[in-house]
Amino acid sequence: MSVRKTLHTFSSGLTVRGRAFLSAGLTSIVAAIVLDYPPLLRIGVLLAALPVVAAIITGSSRYRISCRRVLQPARVPVGAPAQVHLRLQNAARLPSSTLLVEDRLPYTLGSRPRFILRRIEPSGHRRVAYRIRSENRGRFEIGPLTLHSADPLGLFELSRSFTAQHTLTVVPKVQQLTSGTFGALWSGRGEGHAAYAAAAGEEDIGVREYRHGDDLRRIHWRATAHHGELMVRREERTWHSQATILVDSRAIAHRGTGSSASYEWAVSAAASAAVHLLNQGYHVRLSTGVGAGLIPAEDQDTVLDALAVVKPVNVSALNLDEWSGAASFSGNDQLVIAFLGELGAADALELARARPGTAGGLAFLLETATWSGPTARPMERRTYQETGRILRAGGWQVVPVRASDDFADLWHLAGHHGFDELRSPAVLAP
Repeated sequence: MSVRKTLHTFSSGLTVRGRAFLSAGLTSIVAAIVLDYPPLLRIGVLLAALPVVAAIITGSSRYRISCRRVLQPARVPVGAPAQVHLRLQNAARLPSSTLLVEDRLPYTLGSRPRFILRRIEPSGHRRVAYRIRSENRGRFEIGPLTLHSADPLGLFELSRSFTAQHTLTVVPKVQQLTSGTFGALWSGRGEGHAAYAAAAGEEDIGVREYRHGDDLRRIHWRATAHHGELMVRREERTWHSQATILVDSRAIAHRGTGSSASYEWAVSAAASAAVHLLNQGYHVRLSTGVGAGLIPAEDQDTVLDALAVVKPVNVSALNLDEWSGAASFSGNDQLVIAFLGELGAADALELARARPGTAGGLAFLLETATWSGPTARPMERRTYQETGRILRAGGWQVVPVRASDDFADLWHLAGHHGFDELRSPAVLAP
């Protein structure tokens, strides 16, 4: 089996020149035997031996090259470049032959980079680098690296592939957002902080009746005087703002292709909103509205990694079970932000019902027809207007979005000025 493998490797590694030398040598040997002409025999043996010797030399040195790849950075926004650094070292005692270095890339990152390294001395190394960028979100595998080595005469060539691969994560673009007034909604375990404070008075927050065994140092004397009985401070509770972000991931709800699609606008906007809210101290959850489960967003990297790989799904209706259940658990106050594509009346009504009564609902309603052309047809415009009215009737603050709109500007207007139908040209323009 090893002999067969060796012969296969030798045959596949021969170049056109090597095959020509071998054929000429074998032909000369046969002719010398037939003609009984020793000088021709010596020439034939030399010609046939050259490809064999070239294969031995190339094969003995090709496995002594080591490679190290460094990807900087490993996470980049859409359209931003990353740098790939390669370090190849010759661990053999002899200089290497000429090497053709080829790194494998997905087509999204461009064509495969190729480099020619003329010679690497014993224990020497060479460094090469190249740039990659992607206009599409996702995780992309870089590698494995392939080395093509040949002897100086070009008679024999072998290829070696390394196994190491590196992952480049291309995340949505994140815009810097301003803080708005709609963000002042607080929640926590138990009663909402705002409602509890209004009912009990600020000085009574975090106190309860004295129980046998309570530490006397925890007595709250002001609350005791107010209630006429001993009151103690509760165990310290931490209140956190909570926000749920819904990205409408139904394929039929969006238009456009590639990085200019309406879905990409929604994902980038959701990433910007999530990062901004995390920086404001919110606990953030993400939902795609297609029944894929809630995406936890403990920090910025978690959010961006999750949104780097979300894709549109071929479902017809929004699935709000997981989202509405999480958004309204225990009756907590929350900020709910939805990035919505084309909605039918049924989906709009479902969204209106799903928004928790104590939550601030902010819906960025994409007029997806503008991603196909500058104007929408009258029927599409009427459907869009009706959807907006249903959401407003359900308590949502609706922000109309067109393809030319900048999300940071819309966020600023929604947080500081608000939107209504008189200030919504995208909804009412003819």
